[in-house]
Amino acid sequence: ALKRMLNFNVPPVKNSTGEPVWKVLIYDRFGQDIISPLLSVKELRDMGITLHLLLHSDRDAIPDVPAVYFVMPTEENIDRMCQDLRNQLYESYYLNFISAISRSKLEDIANAAIGANAVTQVAKVFDQYLNFITLEDDMFVLCNQNKELVSYRAINRPDITDTEMETIMDTIVDSLFCFFVTLGAIPIIRCSRGTAAEMVAVKLDKKLRENLRDARNSLFTGDTLGAGQFSFQRPLLVLVDRNIDLATPLHHTWTYQALVHDVLDFHLNRVNLEESTGMESTPAGARPKKKNKKSYDLTASDKFWQKHKGSPFPEVAESVQQELESYRAQEDEVKRLKSIMGIEGEDEGAISMLSDNTAKLTSAVSSLPELLEKKRLIDLHTNVATAVLEHIKSRKLDVYFEYEEKIMSKSTLDKSLLDMISDPDAGTPEDKMRLFLIYYISSAQAPSEIDLEQYKKALMDAGCNLAPLSYIKQWKAFTKMASAPTSYGNATPKPLGLFSRVMNTGSQFVMEGVKNLVLKQQNLPVTRILDNLMEMKSNPETDDYRYFDPKMLRGSDSSVPRNKNPFQEAIVFVVGGGNYIEYQNLIDYIK
Repeated sequence: ALKRMLNFNVPPVKNSTGEPVWKVLIYDRFGQDIISPLLSVKELRDMGITLHLLLHSDRDAIPDVPAVYFVMPTEENIDRMCQDLRNQLYESYYLNFISAISRSKLEDIANAAIGANAVTQVAKVFDQYLNFITLEDDMFVLCNQNKELVSYRAINRPDITDTEMETIMDTIVDSLFCFFVTLGAIPIIRCSRGTAAEMVAVKLDKKLRENLRDARNSLFTGDTLGAGQFSFQRPLLVLVDRNIDLATPLHHTWTYQALVHDVLDFHLNRVNLEESTGMESTPAGARPKKKNKKSYDLTASDKFWQKHKGSPFPEVAESVQQELESYRAQEDEVKRLKSIMGIEGEDEGAISMLSDNTAKLTSAVSSLPELLEKKRLIDLHTNVATAVLEHIKSRKLDVYFEYEEKIMSKSTLDKSLLDMISDPDAGTPEDKMRLFLIYYISSAQAPSEIDLEQYKKALMDAGCNLAPLSYIKQWKAFTKMASAPTSYGNATPKPLGLFSRVMNTGSQFVMEGVKNLVLKQQNLPVTRILDNLMEMKSNPETDDYRYFDPKMLRGSDSSVPRNKNPFQEAIVFVVGGGNYIEYQNLIDYIK
């Protein structure tokens, strides 16, 4: 959809040899967040984007170039666009709104265009319905700029007013609606009763229904439909409320992507690292060195990331090491070939003089760019994995992960919770609080007041903020679920012995003392709910989920599914925020 928009809203033709039309792209922060995880600067350039600028930055006039705008239809954005028209900044204007623009705002632009005598320059105005951010081929989030607005906390604040709640729900529904317009499919919606997820379902059903009724302007007919994107089967949309499982988001993680997200600064597929400047001692009296900030993009084109983002961390460390060794072997090969031919220092021109080794060398030289890219990825993952490892070691995250898994699967604990909390070497106050909340949420009956006081004292001594506990206490009392705590399966991670035996001694990762835990596949609550609904299994957990079909003429609300066949495709959305643990769990379930 973005590529079509950047091509002035006509589908880009494959294999057209001509130069692209050069143009500028003007976006706001929202547009920037949508584009940056999907298209690199190089890809933008290939599509003819020479400049990409923020709408509210100082921009110079470029009167002979068309401009493609990609912005939210907000008051201030529209004012600024009108100002651009008056100042005659560009040759022509292609206005694309991330979310649908209202009639009155459209009239404001029209009036400005007439006033600026620029009506003919406004080439196209489009609602793009792209108000969501795609992070993976199979994962999206609603937003980044104003994510506090739709967060778990925003939805569950005790003092929230009805109008605030309406606004939040409308924001969520607008993004989900955009998602289905872009997908070109009308889902069948299932949700749990009496939750925020149900409010989202009702509103989304109504919005899809109204759009389908309005035959002239329906977004789900004709060529807008992603032709052949979906089978004839419609997808299932499962709206899950975060409150059905609060333990998983608090849980410490053990797979690569989830760890990166948990312990490093990772947003919109970019991780920002502070490089430790090594151990050089600063001379007395000198200013401490500034830490270098580096950022890395973890993208779909990074093969190592794609292969290992769901692997347990020990495996990742091992794989980085193997990659490095195979790279070194190849690197030596290039050097060896060059030295055979006695051209270490000489120019490449001398190569052509030699015949017998030419074929060998040519292949070595042609694979050089590939090798360099491989080297870049190895360095990237060495740095990222090392940063993660530092957290694991300094906070004993392997111990936390294993202990929490035991709590959640009701296994016997080898060490008292009180010892874990009062161990000064294990974890930050936040780690301890997360551990205790998981224990509190997962326990069938709440700990006695006497025990609770003891825990509270230990938590306070460890420097914890107790506010989350009081929320979870109320939450647990309030949730009907308290009668039957969510089950997390009963598989605990099996340690494979300590790392030192797995890793060869030449490794860059000093893994000593870190447990080599291997995950056992078990379905988390979100995955179980999906499984029940997709496979049409009868299960008390999901039997009373509501059923909406926006295509049915009369919105008959019944939990009786019309459709008896299992679904082939599903979209899972967690109202209040999903996380990478659940994402990974769903992917493993599909496999």
